[in-house]
Amino acid sequence: MNLRAALVLALLGSGCLHFHNGPMPGEPKDATYLQVEGTRVRYVDVGEGPAVVLLHGFASSIENWVTVMPQLVKDHRIIAIDMRGFGWTDRPVADYSPASQAKLLKAVLDERKVGKISLVAHSYGSSVALAFALDYPEQVERIALYDAWVYDEQLPSMFHMARAKGVGEVLFGLFYSERADERLTLGFYDPDMVTQHLADEVEKAFARPGTRAGALEAVRGMRFEELEPRYKTITVPTLLLWGREDLVTPVSVGEKLVRQLPNAQLKVYPRCGHFPMIEAISASNRDLAAFLGGAP
Repeated sequence: MNLRAALVLALLGSGCLHFHNGPMPGEPKDATYLQVEGTRVRYVDVGEGPAVVLLHGFASSIENWVTVMPQLVKDHRIIAIDMRGFGWTDRPVADYSPASQAKLLKAVLDERKVGKISLVAHSYGSSVALAFALDYPEQVERIALYDAWVYDEQLPSMFHMARAKGVGEVLFGLFYSERADERLTLGFYDPDMVTQHLADEVEKAFARPGTRAGALEAVRGMRFEELEPRYKTITVPTLLLWGREDLVTPVSVGEKLVRQLPNAQLKVYPRCGHFPMIEAISASNRDLAAFLGGAP
């Protein structure tokens, strides 16, 4: 079905997506949860030392960090969450804006009695990290962002169209989970990184109850134009880690952000797409560990 037909269906009111609260089929047996802000949140809290919070990207989960956590947990306390609408966390009827996701994280940190933190985020999670730094600046010591998704100019036309009631429901109902392997390929410099196992796991995640509804609300919450003018007020040390061949968030976005953040530096990794923690694992892990271990 083409886009015109989808819009016709939207105008006819045929779009209908369902939210979901509570356990989902196939949940990891060892997963831990907290009930905060009206949401059952899956979280990880491991290790000892200075606290580091990991925030995944859009349509991702805690597993986004499987190549990073073993490096950091040697010297840090690691807290990671599945954000509202993703992973094994609830998909409730709620606000999914970066500020609301940051409030959700704040509630988890308070429940776990976590004080000062460093924030590490990937892609869409970067907008949540920056929102947290803006709303709770006294708690943030450092920020590291991988291939940040934080500007209105980065949003594709489909995301803007999806803001309209009915239109978004149809667009996400029809297209959200189509050909995960093709969309994954856009994220990597090396196409061999997109294995059948990875594509299958993404498909399974898309099929969880409430996923389309949660993803749509997250897109509708991407009102980055409201946050962008305030980024310049974030003065904590910030490291931007970027794949040189990223087709999702080009290096030009990192170059813009490093100019806007007063105390930022940019590391660019060659032969690397949207996931430096995978395609530039050794170099990016080394840079991240050095940055987090430095003096404030």
